[in-house]
Amino acid sequence: MSSMNPGQTATRPNQGRAELATEHGKTTIADSVVQKIVGMAAREVEGVYELGSGPARAVGAIRERVPGSGGPSRAQGVSVEVGEKQAAVDLDVVVEYGVSIADLAQGVRDNVITSVERMTGLEVPEVNINVDDIHIPGSDEGEASDERRVE
Repeated sequence: MSSMNPGQTATRPNQGRAELATEHGKTTIADSVVQKIVGMAAREVEGVYELGSGPARAVGAIRERVPGSGGPSRAQGVSVEVGEKQAAVDLDVVVEYGVSIADLAQGVRDNVITSVERMTGLEVPEVNINVDDIHIPGSDEGEASDERRVE
């Protein structure tokens, strides 16, 4: 993950948490909260098939099948660096075949920045997107077997 702009990087008195201090008190936001917001915001963009690199998706698929595991992780494929005033984001994305990757990336950036800033008050100076794979409909083993079951 690249560092934030020089002079804008906030200190982190509590590792893994952002602090929003006012004269009336302090609000602390855990990195995992920002990760979940980013994950949900990225998934809202049409053309995003899934988040995470190949190994992360494989572990996520196994996790979904384990009873009591809580299902899929909302933070899979999301890495954040949270300071007191800013949050920088890295995303691994799988896109649907046929989607303009440049347009999709801009849509994801816009939605992530808007969601994080609106929900947390943190400024988001950068959202780095790594397109890890392209999903081709019908290429998943699960899709083919589901279609045969329905016949």
